[in-house]
Amino acid sequence: MAAELPSGPGVYIFHGQEGALPLYIGKSVNLRSRVLSHLRNPDEANLLRQTRRISHIRTAGEIGALLLEASLIKQQQPLRNQKLRRNRQLCSWRRVDDSLEVVYSKDVNFATEPSLYGLYASRHAAIEGLHQLADQHRLCYGALGLEKLKAGRACFRASIALCAGVCRGDESAEAHGQRLFSSLEGLRVACWPYPGAIGLTERFEDLCQVHVVRNWCYLGSVSDLSQASALDEMAAGFDADGYKILCRPVLSGSAHITLLGPTKLGETV
Repeated sequence: MAAELPSGPGVYIFHGQEGALPLYIGKSVNLRSRVLSHLRNPDEANLLRQTRRISHIRTAGEIGALLLEASLIKQQQPLRNQKLRRNRQLCSWRRVDDSLEVVYSKDVNFATEPSLYGLYASRHAAIEGLHQLADQHRLCYGALGLEKLKAGRACFRASIALCAGVCRGDESAEAHGQRLFSSLEGLRVACWPYPGAIGLTERFEDLCQVHVVRNWCYLGSVSDLSQASALDEMAAGFDADGYKILCRPVLSGSAHITLLGPTKLGETV
């Protein structure tokens, strides 16, 4: 099965019984090599016993493979993929004046909302992430709203030097707030930087693909810019996987990007 696969980028699918959900969907910059590594791995013997065939879809680069893999996992719900499944509880911390609140992507457009920090699978994960940030930077659980303090009482962590002491006057509330938002800066969620959709072009050997993206959401791939307008008409809500895949190449300027839309089609940035 693996010998027939190309040695270029793409997505591969392990299929079980006909008509059943796929067993596993993966991606690689070298399909043949990656699938062979599965076949040689004794820890994956159970997967291989259930596999009846392996199919593949070529892409024109690594970005296309990552986007297609995430999209297919959401659509097909393979039995052995969990991480990239659709998450309906996606949330983030939003700055409101000098405090934080948890907001959900179903209520707020994460692609355009400023002052968002971190992407979390649930409220519990967001709170745990803030706990970890507080531990790293000696922030006060009480001041962050993570722990209730009795009036006039300092937190226990201040007594063992794990909190810088805003709760007992060792640090001003302003200084604590500055340290909080400075530490959060590395988690800031970037707003979508374009007025509409873009086409991100990749090429590999004889294959050229334009990946159509809007609001960090992957809408699909076409072989030519002239075909992109049809995909641009699709709804495009914020997608966390698309954001994680695209943020660096889009914001760094390393990707070949073309603006789409009736007045922008073909304009390269």
